[in-house]
Formats: sequence, structure tokens, C-alpha cells
Amino acid sequence: MDKSYHDSTFKIESAKQTNLQYLSPMKNSRFSLLMVITLAILFTACKPKPQESNDTLTDSASTSEATITRADYGKLEDGTEISLYTLSNASGTVVTITNYGGIIVSIKTKDKNGNLEDIVLGFDSLSNYVKNNPFFGAIVGRYGNRIAKGKFKLDDQTYNLAVNNNENHLHGGLKGFDKVVWAGDNYNTPDGAVLNLTYTSKDLEEGYPGNLQAEVTYTLTKDNELKIDYKATTDKKTVINLTNHSYFNLSGNTKTDILNHMVSIAASKFLPVDKGLIPTGELKDVKGTPFDFTTPHIVGERINDKDQQLQIGGGYDHCWVFDEADKLSPKATVYDSTSGRFMEVFTSEPAVQFYSGNFLNGTVTGKFGTLYTKRFGLCLETEHYPDSPNQPSFPTTVLNPGDIYTSQTIYKFSVK
Repeated sequence: MDKSYHDSTFKIESAKQTNLQYLSPMKNSRFSLLMVITLAILFTACKPKPQESNDTLTDSASTSEATITRADYGKLEDGTEISLYTLSNASGTVVTITNYGGIIVSIKTKDKNGNLEDIVLGFDSLSNYVKNNPFFGAIVGRYGNRIAKGKFKLDDQTYNLAVNNNENHLHGGLKGFDKVVWAGDNYNTPDGAVLNLTYTSKDLEEGYPGNLQAEVTYTLTKDNELKIDYKATTDKKTVINLTNHSYFNLSGNTKTDILNHMVSIAASKFLPVDKGLIPTGELKDVKGTPFDFTTPHIVGERINDKDQQLQIGGGYDHCWVFDEADKLSPKATVYDSTSGRFMEVFTSEPAVQFYSGNFLNGTVTGKFGTLYTKRFGLCLETEHYPDSPNQPSFPTTVLNPGDIYTSQTIYKFSVK
């Protein structure tokens, strides 16, 4: 009941009480009783409701609509201040992202029993991301995945890149997009809470040609989707292949490894690799191999099969080529039957790198005090093919001045 109505009602009630004094000499007991009952009803209706606890009010405010907030996350050694952004929606899903590397620090979703838990690997502090991060949750660029021998040629000019993965170049080099500070802008839209990140990569940064204006926009929608939109322009011909490197574990708060997760990938072909994990150039049919995820399979079901490609990768660390490359449709799914969590992956990219966490070796301790051992997380890195700049038969990753690079990936969360 609003205050104006309460005030006016109170005045009416006071007047009725005064009139009763004049009526009492009439000694009309039936009429008096009626007036007393009327007053009791009026006072009961206007009595203020008990105030809810602060916790209840806070919860209702935080879940009534999409929200995004910014907080200090710490400083780098040079004094640069880093931010942590928290996106939430009416369903209770909460995503935290830092502008250091555009890293997704946490994704908290409900399980089938309504328990809200974190489903990505990561650290409790900024310092750990700076010191020892195997790309947990990061924006990867300029070129996600590997480039053979750390070099490629454009218009008869050879560009040399950092060699940081045996003899090859991996995920943008020694200081790729995962280790730079992005400018952040946060706001709400009818679609959900939005974090827009921008970064200018200078000409020949990590060896790549052109001044590249990169933009990555995260949106947490009311439909429990985390949308990632990529955009870039350049002033010189260059190559680009942006992706996100989140390690998912749908058990919640990393209770177990991911070997019992069920995965499907809408791809009838994958790219075999050499011992350096560089594609051989062949597009191989998945049928009859442990790489067939056209129907859902448990990750651990075939991962230790005596298959040459599995042995080279130490498990799954390969690129699957989608059957419908240009259509934004469900391209992959992950399901954990224990928690009931189900994740769908939509993307405009032609391929995905499915990585089963083979190189996690127990030397890194993450959130919840979890020692991240082999296969404690899996990645679905939507992308163009690895080493495309050196393999003309692969879809091009060249970006020309005047053109706009765009890409979209959506991770949708639910339970079943």
C-alpha cells in the first residue's frame, strides 16, 4: 500500500473514531458493534507489512533483471589497474570477466537441483592469471591455435612470429591477446548485460602485420546464453583467427574430471595432425574412428584407444570441420548426467578445436583448491583451421584493409 493512500485512510479512520463519541449516547449496541468491526478491518488493511530481510531484498534485486557491475581486481607490476566485471541474469546465472586478457574468470550456472556452481577452470586471483595461466578463459589472438614453424607469407613477404610451442607458434605468441589489457565498457540492453572490450594491436606486434583494431563483446542473455561477438579491422593485409579458450567442467566447482562428460560435434570430418600438432592438410572422415562425435559419446569412452592420432595428441586435441560451416546453429553439445548441466555451442566459425585437457599435469592449483590434473577440463575453441596461412586449401584467414572481420559464438546453458 503506498504512503498517499495510507495517509488518506488514516484521516478517514480518525474521523470515524470521533463520530463514535457522539453516537455512544444512543446506546445502540448493534450499531456500535458494527462500527467496531469496520474499524478493525480498516486498521488491519492498512497495517504495514513486515519488512523483508536485507538478504531477501538483495537477492530479488539481483535476479529481477540483467545486471552488470565493475569492481577493482588488482594491479599489474607496472601499476595498471585491472577490472573485474560481473554479469548476471534473472535465471541466476552469473559470469565474471576481467579486462586482463578478456578472461572469463567464472561461469556460475544451476544444476538440476538448483545449486549454483562454477563450470570453468581458473584462478582465485589476478596474480595467478599473470604468472601461470594456460589460457584459462582467455581471448586468444591474433591467431588462435598453431602456425607451423612460426612463419607465414603474405604477398611474397615472409612474416616471422614467436616460436612458443616447440618449433611452432601458438595462440598469438609470447604476449598474445590473452596477456594484454583491454579497454572495457559495460552496459545493459534489452538482450542482456553487455561487456564490450577493445584493443589496438600495433603493426608487427608479435610479428603480425598491420595495426589491428580488435573488439570482443560478451553478452549474458535472459535465455542463459553467453554470446561472444568478435570484430576487427586492419590498415594492412594480415591474418586473424580469434577464439575463446575457456576450459569447461560441468560437474560444478570441479568435483571430478571431464571423462564422463558426453560430447557431440556436428562434424563428419576432422584434421589429422603431425607430431607437432600441425594439420597434415587432409580432411579425414570421422566414421569408424574415435573422432566420431556425430552422435553423443562419453569423452573417456575411446580416449585411450590405440589410435595414432589420439596418441599424437595425448587424447583429443584436434580440429573438427563442421558440416554446416556458414550457419549459426548448434555445432556441439556437452552434457554431465550427474549435475544435469547441458551446454550447447552455436558458432559462425567453420570448425572447432576440441581439447580434452591433456597437458594439465597437476602443477597448477586453481579455484576451490583444485589441483588441475590431466583431463580436468575440456575446451571447445570455435575457429578457422590451424595453420591456415600456410595451407592454401584451407578457408582463408586473411583480413584486408577496408574489410571487417566478424565472428560469433554462443554458449547456451540449461539442465536436463
